[in-house]
Amino acid sequence: MKTVVILGGYGNFGKRVAMALAEEGAVHLVIAGRNLSKAQACVDSLSTMAKATLEAWQIDIFAVDFAHQLQQRSPFLVIHTGGPFQGQGHGVPQACIDAHAHYIDLADDRQFVCDITQLNSAAKAHNVLVVSGASSVPGLSSAVIEHYLSGFETINSIDIAIAPGNQAERGLATIAAILSYTGHPFQVFNKGRWQPAYGWMDAKVNDFGGIAKKRGLANVDVPDLLIFPERYKVTERVSFQAGLELPILHWGMVFMALLAKRGWVKNWAPYAKLISSMSKVLLPFGSDIGAMEVRISGAARAHKELIWRLYAPDGQGPYIPTLSAIIIAKKLLSGDIMKHGAMPCVGLFELADFDAYFAAYGIYAQTEVRP
Repeated sequence: MKTVVILGGYGNFGKRVAMALAEEGAVHLVIAGRNLSKAQACVDSLSTMAKATLEAWQIDIFAVDFAHQLQQRSPFLVIHTGGPFQGQGHGVPQACIDAHAHYIDLADDRQFVCDITQLNSAAKAHNVLVVSGASSVPGLSSAVIEHYLSGFETINSIDIAIAPGNQAERGLATIAAILSYTGHPFQVFNKGRWQPAYGWMDAKVNDFGGIAKKRGLANVDVPDLLIFPERYKVTERVSFQAGLELPILHWGMVFMALLAKRGWVKNWAPYAKLISSMSKVLLPFGSDIGAMEVRISGAARAHKELIWRLYAPDGQGPYIPTLSAIIIAKKLLSGDIMKHGAMPCVGLFELADFDAYFAAYGIYAQTEVRP
């Protein structure tokens, strides 16, 4: 029986990963985190449907003896969902390598994900796979691009956008992560060169069409911005934006970004709990419809633009960031992935691997090609 540990297994994303892996037989699933009662409550909620054996485990990833405690568990796989990952360091994946355990995380922090390659030699030496960014980005976003890549001779631009529904469940760690760079500069590839952009600025309104319609967008810092220009030989631009459905929240964030850019607020992240509580007052408004869009523009005999849009109705959007991790975890458990090393979540699966999960959650995609 293979032991799978989910760090943060009772959180917004962790509980969804746990639900999917609880369906696996011959697995001992450990729901881990600092709060034992929450971990046990998650175990209890899964017990009636689980094929896996379940256990709650109280553990703090920042504890001085975390690596020792993990080694005593002898896990086959550790899935790290305990964000925010900004400034967290690679202590957890290193501990997994030392424990001869495969590792997957749902990180969306640019440096955390891209710098995971520093552990490549150690991961190969211990015959384990270490994957960072197994989430919507760069996991799903790169799968979309690679699916359609053969249709382009060259790629001029890649523009990615995510717009969650206001009523969809959102985690405190995600809010804190976004706030950490709101109004702060980061490098983007634009107009054929690297230049600064500012978090939650350059705001605009985008029409996602279908059931999502028009949503506000603004700059978000993600690993794609660093990985994609070189990987896909982009000539002009790689951009990533996200937004909040309610204009009062979206443009409020834009104003907060302006305050941070001017130096009037150093960092909004410490206010994450307060801002989260305030936003919950507006939960009855808006919708539970989320959307994602990937635009690829380039040359294929003649210029063309391909637009891939994903729609998540009925509050199912929070499942999307978990699917890359679930897909890789199940492939590891079944022996379908034999690769070793440490890498961002790019090129490890196909877009078709998402189809069954999209169908199960009522999530669907549409593709449009423009000359």
